[in-house]
Amino acid sequence: MHPIRPLLALACAACLHPAAALELLPRPGATDVNPDTPLRLVFESAPRPGTRGQIRIYEAGTDRLVDTLDLAIPAGPTERRTAPRAPYLAQPYPYGGPRRTNADTPAGTPTPGVEPPPVNLPGQYQLTIIGGFTEGFHFYPLLVRGNTALVTPHHNLLGYGKTYYVQVDPSVLEGEGFGGIAGQHWRFTTKARGPAADATLVTVDAHGNGDFSTVQGALDHVPDAPRQRTTIFVRNGDYEEIVYFRNKRDLTIAGEERDKVRIHYANNEVFNPHPLNVATNELPGTFPSRRAAFMADNVRDVALVNLTIATDAKGQAEGLLVNGERTIVAHVTVAGSGDALQTNGSAFFTDFRLTGDGDTILGRGPAYFERCHIDSKGAFMWVRNTAANHGNVFVGCRFTGRDGTPELARLPDNKGRNYPDAEAVLIDAVLENVSPAGWADIGDGATHVKFWEFNSRAADGQPVDTRARHPRSRQLDAVRDAALIASYRDPAFVLGGWQPALAPIILTQPLATRTGAGTTLTVRAAGVPAPTYRWYRDGKPVAGDGATLALRTPGRYTVEVANDKGRLVSAPVQID
Repeated sequence: MHPIRPLLALACAACLHPAAALELLPRPGATDVNPDTPLRLVFESAPRPGTRGQIRIYEAGTDRLVDTLDLAIPAGPTERRTAPRAPYLAQPYPYGGPRRTNADTPAGTPTPGVEPPPVNLPGQYQLTIIGGFTEGFHFYPLLVRGNTALVTPHHNLLGYGKTYYVQVDPSVLEGEGFGGIAGQHWRFTTKARGPAADATLVTVDAHGNGDFSTVQGALDHVPDAPRQRTTIFVRNGDYEEIVYFRNKRDLTIAGEERDKVRIHYANNEVFNPHPLNVATNELPGTFPSRRAAFMADNVRDVALVNLTIATDAKGQAEGLLVNGERTIVAHVTVAGSGDALQTNGSAFFTDFRLTGDGDTILGRGPAYFERCHIDSKGAFMWVRNTAANHGNVFVGCRFTGRDGTPELARLPDNKGRNYPDAEAVLIDAVLENVSPAGWADIGDGATHVKFWEFNSRAADGQPVDTRARHPRSRQLDAVRDAALIASYRDPAFVLGGWQPALAPIILTQPLATRTGAGTTLTVRAAGVPAPTYRWYRDGKPVAGDGATLALRTPGRYTVEVANDKGRLVSAPVQID
C-alpha cells in the first residue's frame, strides 16, 4: 500500500483509513474553489459505489447542512415505463420557486459523523434542478471512473465566499479500507466572488483553474439577454454533466480543441423521460425534452464551436438537442443513439460530425448542413418540418452507413398522422453503405414530400446508381433544375433569409513553442466563415497565413484574425 500523501495530513487515521483515498479534490484547506466544482476522491485502486449512506456538505462556522446526497435513493429509472407516467403540473416553470430536490428528503438532521439508517423511498429518484428547469432531472450523485469517485452536489446550493466541510459515510463507497470521512477534516473555501455579471468572456476549466469548473455553472451565470455577445470558453478537459439552458441570446460556447473538450452524460428517454400533461396525459409539444446530454431550449443566436458532445446511454438519447432560432454549430462532434441530433428551428451546421443509431437526425428544421459527416446504424433521419419552412438540406456532406445499408430517411405514417411537407435535399453528397433504394417508409400521409438528390457519388468518386431509388424520391437534373439547385446551395434560401455568420473570436492568444526544429507561434481562433490569419512583426506583415507561424527573426509579433463579419488583433508576443 502506498502511504497517504502529505496533503492529507489534516485527516486523522480514525477518520480516513490509510488504504482509502489517496487524494481529495478540492484539497483539504484549499481556497478560491469554484462553487460549482464536483468533488473527487482518488484511490489507489478502483472503488465501488455503494447503495446506501450519505454525503453531506456543511457550512463551516454555523454547521448548517447545505446539501445531502443520499445513495439510498436510486439515480433514476432503468427500464421503460409500461404504466402511465406521473404527470407534471401544467404551469410555467420559472426558476426561483420551491426547490424540487431530494437534497432534504430524509427526515431529521443527521448527526455529524454518525451514519443514519437507510431510508426506503419507493417511487422516488434522485432529482436536481439544472438550468432553472424546476421539474428537475434525474442524475447520478456518485460516479466511479477508474480510480476516481466523482461526487456531484445538487446544483447551485454552494455559494461564493463560504467555507464548507464534507462528510462521507463509510457505506457510500465499497472497497478495501474505506472508513468514510467524518468530522471537519475535508474543508475548502470558495472564491470570494464570481466574474462580473456582464462579463463578455468567462472560462470553464475542469481542473478548477477557470471562472467555473462546469459548463452548466458558466451557463447559469451568463445573462439571458446580454448587451453584447457573451463567450463561454471551455478549456480542454472531460466534463461529465447534463447541460441544459433556455432563453439565452447572443451566446457562443467555444472549446479549446474539438477533440479534447468532451461534454457527456449517460442520459436517455428512460432515465429522464418526457413529463406528461396532467390534463391530457400526453406529451406537450412545447415542453422541453430531458433526455439529451446537451440541451438548448428557446434560444436565439447561439453558437457552438470546437466541442465534442456525447450521450453515454443507448435508446432514445440525443447527444445534442436544440430548440431555437439562428443556431450555429461549427467544428463540433456529436455522438448519440436514437435521435442523436434533434434540431428544431433555424440551424446551420458546418464541418460537423454526427454518429447515431437510427433516426439520427430528428427535427422540424430548417437545418442547413455543409461539409458534414453523418454516420448511422439505422435510417439517417426522420424529417418533420411543415410547409412553413424548409427541412434538412445537405451540401457537400458524407453519409456513412454502419452495420448494414440504412436508408437516408424514412417517413412512416405515425398513429395515422404524417408530415405532408417533409423535405430532405442532398447536393453533392458522398454515400457509403447506403441502401440502393435511398429512401424508405414514405407513408400515404406524406403527400408533398421532397426527398431530392443531385450529384450523389460513391466513396471512390463515381456516380451512385440511383435506378433502384424509391419511386417518390427525385433526382434533380443539372440543366432543367439548375436554378433550384443553386437556390439550395444558398443557406439564406433554406434558412428563411438568414445568412449564418459568426465574427471571429480568439480562443487562445499566440503561444510560442520551442522544439529542436525551431520556434513556432500558434493561435486558436474560430468564426463563420472560417477566419483568415495575417501575422505581423513589429507592426509589419510577415510571410505566413495560417494559425501557426514558424519564427526566423526576433521581434514583437501579433496576428490579425478576420472574416466577413469582423476582425480582431491578438495580444502581442515578444520573441527574443
